[in-house]
Amino acid sequence: MFKKIITTDNSKTTIIIRLIVGAVFLSEGIQKFLFPADRGAGRFEKIGLPSPEFLGSFVGAFEIICGVLLIIGLLSRLASIPLIVIMLVAFSTTKTEVYLEKGFWELLHGSRTDWAMLLGSIFLLIEGSGLWSLDKIVIQNEK
Repeated sequence: MFKKIITTDNSKTTIIIRLIVGAVFLSEGIQKFLFPADRGAGRFEKIGLPSPEFLGSFVGAFEIICGVLLIIGLLSRLASIPLIVIMLVAFSTTKTEVYLEKGFWELLHGSRTDWAMLLGSIFLLIEGSGLWSLDKIVIQNEK
């Protein structure tokens, strides 16, 4: 089962998606701890999520851990799953109001990063880490 999870292709360009998605999530996770009132617990409280103190730290920790895993290309498929969930929750809790108050075009404008992170995470779930990754090294060492 583990081998199936880390199996990946020989794509040399997957690293670009891994680095972009990983770096954004790593940065956002760190900011949840550096600026909790604006990016972490305070933001979660403002949008009405329960237990904002816990959720701010919980989501921030997942963003940091999964972001690092994507950057180094280790367990990228597994790391992308919580990030997909985070993006779906972020989209549904923050963008619905934008759509209702300001309309479709403002929704598209305001959610472009959300879509990029969601689709990048889905890509990594499907494709894996690519050639230049720790997953690839682990697979080669098992043979």
